[in-house]
Amino acid sequence: MGDTILVGRDGAIATVVLNRPEKLNALTRPMWKRLGEVMRELSVDDNLRCIVIRGAGDKSFAPGNDISEFAHARSNSAQAEAYGEIHHAALAALYECRHPTVALIKGICVGGGLEIAVLCDLRICGTSSRFGIPINRLGLVAGHGEIQALLDLVGRSVTLEILLEGRVFGAEEAFQKGLVNRVVADDKVEEEAYATARRIADGAPLVARWHKKFIRRLADPTPLTDQERNEGYACYDTEDFKTGYQSFLAKTKPDFRGR
Repeated sequence: MGDTILVGRDGAIATVVLNRPEKLNALTRPMWKRLGEVMRELSVDDNLRCIVIRGAGDKSFAPGNDISEFAHARSNSAQAEAYGEIHHAALAALYECRHPTVALIKGICVGGGLEIAVLCDLRICGTSSRFGIPINRLGLVAGHGEIQALLDLVGRSVTLEILLEGRVFGAEEAFQKGLVNRVVADDKVEEEAYATARRIADGAPLVARWHKKFIRRLADPTPLTDQERNEGYACYDTEDFKTGYQSFLAKTKPDFRGR
C-alpha cells in the first residue's frame, strides 16, 4: 500500500499528504500515529515557515476514519481508548505545532478529516467541497478535545448543529459558519493554498511562532504573568525586526532569517 502519510518540501514550505486515494484518504490507526510523528518532527524544524496539509487526489481531503477498522480495532470501549490515545496525540501535535498550518481542502472533508482541518490555522477549499461530522449515525460521540477544537473555531451553537444533526453540507455554508477561511473554484484550490503558504513564509518566522503561542495562551482564562506580557516585546531584540523595519524604509523585500 506504500506510505499513507507523505511529506514533501519546497524550501521553507512543507506539505503533508494523507495518502490513501483508493479509499478517499480514509484515516487508519497507523495513519493517525504517523501523522502525529510527522507533525512533531516538523514542528521542531527551525528551517520551516509553513506546513500545508492535504489529501491525495482531487476527490477528498479525508472522509473520516476507516470504518472497516472498527470490528478489530474499535469494537469496545477498551479498544477505543487505546485507539483514542493515538488519535488524540495526533490532534495534539497538530494543535501544538509551532509553524503556521494551512489545510488545502478538495472534495470531502468529513469526520476525522474535518477534525484535522479545524486544527489547522487556515482552511482553503473548493466550491464542491463537503463538510460535516455525521457520527451520530454510527452511534459514536466526539471526544472532549475534538469538540473543544470545533467549539473554539465556530462557537457553541454551530458546534451543536454540526454534531446533533450530523448533516453534510457544502462549501458556502461552511464559509458562512466560519469553518473555512476561503472558498475558491475547485481548480484554484491548490494555487490559492500555496500562495497563502508563500505569503506566510515571506513573513518573519519568529513572529508567526509568537502569534501562534500567544493565541494558544489566550485560550486559557488564567491572567497573564508579567513575564508573559514582556515576551511581547522580545521581537524588538531580534535580527528580523531590524531587517523588517529597515527594509520597509528602503522599500525593499525583507530577507528574514529567523533570528
